[in-house]
Amino acid sequence: SSISNFIRRSLRRPGRREGKDEASAAENTPPQVPQGKVGERSSILCSGQFFFEYLVVVSLKKVSEGRYEPRISYQFPKRENLLKGQREEEERLLKAIPLFCFPDGNNWAPVTEFTSETFSFVLTNVDGSRKIGYCRRLLPSGRGVRLPEVFCIISCLGCFGLFSKILDEVEKRRQISMAVIYPFMQGLRESPFPAPGKTVTIKSFIPESGTELIELTRPVDAHLEHVEFQALLQRLSPHLILNIFASAVLERRLIFLAQELSVLSQCIHAVAALLYPFTWAHTYIPVVPECLLDTVCCPTPFMVGIQMRHLERVLEQPMEEALMVDLCQGKIIRAVGDEEQILPVKLQNEMLMALTKHNYNNNVLTSEQVNALVSEAFVHFFVRLVGHYPSHIKWGRSGSGTFQERSFCKAVSSKSCRRFLKKFVKTNMFSLFIEEAERSRIPPEG
Repeated sequence: SSISNFIRRSLRRPGRREGKDEASAAENTPPQVPQGKVGERSSILCSGQFFFEYLVVVSLKKVSEGRYEPRISYQFPKRENLLKGQREEEERLLKAIPLFCFPDGNNWAPVTEFTSETFSFVLTNVDGSRKIGYCRRLLPSGRGVRLPEVFCIISCLGCFGLFSKILDEVEKRRQISMAVIYPFMQGLRESPFPAPGKTVTIKSFIPESGTELIELTRPVDAHLEHVEFQALLQRLSPHLILNIFASAVLERRLIFLAQELSVLSQCIHAVAALLYPFTWAHTYIPVVPECLLDTVCCPTPFMVGIQMRHLERVLEQPMEEALMVDLCQGKIIRAVGDEEQILPVKLQNEMLMALTKHNYNNNVLTSEQVNALVSEAFVHFFVRLVGHYPSHIKWGRSGSGTFQERSFCKAVSSKSCRRFLKKFVKTNMFSLFIEEAERSRIPPEG
């Protein structure tokens, strides 16, 4: 329970208006302006730093018949010379990490076969800094029945594709020997994180294979490097995606259900990325550990992923209105009912046409092309609605700006767009965006 309380306290930092009314931070959120957007600004801020803070191996330890508890069996590198506050914070984080590596619960059984899976989670400290856990759950090589284990890379950098490739290398080495993993990770730790579009080459020696050169390339578009829109498009129709987007843009409660951890984390990261250049500023847990299922009772906005096995337990919870999405069957289980009326009709139809114009599932387009096309459609939506915001910031002699909300909304001629804007300007994501704009006369690049 102490770990659960720590997670609840540390996972969420308050937004602009929330912070005035709520003294404590609890739950899980991706970074906010100005700290960073999912997969974008955190990467830029950390360029030139270590690829990762540490690699942990989480194993299942038997506590009773049929029940196992996930525990960290190895940590690389060991952190030394930390201040007391830093050491205490790290100890609590290291206790929380196993819950996210094995969010399924404690009921396990040794097996002879297990399909490895890749997923990620996000932890945000009370000071607003965040860490991403990139996980590869796999079955160690050997004979007879065995328990799966998780290799988890903890990093402040958001780049799912690049870290998935790193975990491919980790898994390949795990099948040889644990001892082969650490020289590779040490070489990676000593290499600078590449700039967008650049490549870093890691030398790694493998017994009987010799020295290998591993190239790790960072995508050109930094804000899309933590995203895989294809995962979302393969499971949901464009119409449903727009309903989800409409709920997210008004900061409602969203619950996603799927069997696989990888599907949950990929799809939720994709939904959050649809909001660019804005950032989801509330509870954000791509894969909810079993011990935190009551998160769905939270009265504030959240975006969470829950394994399908827990559906009945979730439905039994005393939830407030929420949008519940079944990613397995591509349908909405629960809805508020007004999702189709939220977005201005003309702009909604334009986005629908953009999403259906290309056949994203015919393998003709690369993942990067799909990401660019989808992102462009949603960015265009925001440009059309709020792109005039700089002309409605009044600058004082001191250099600070004040946003003129009333004139900003009045400047839009369409009645349906004005109705939407009057709701959107009250969201935390818009407030945080404007708060940053008020601090700088220089508009964001692009």
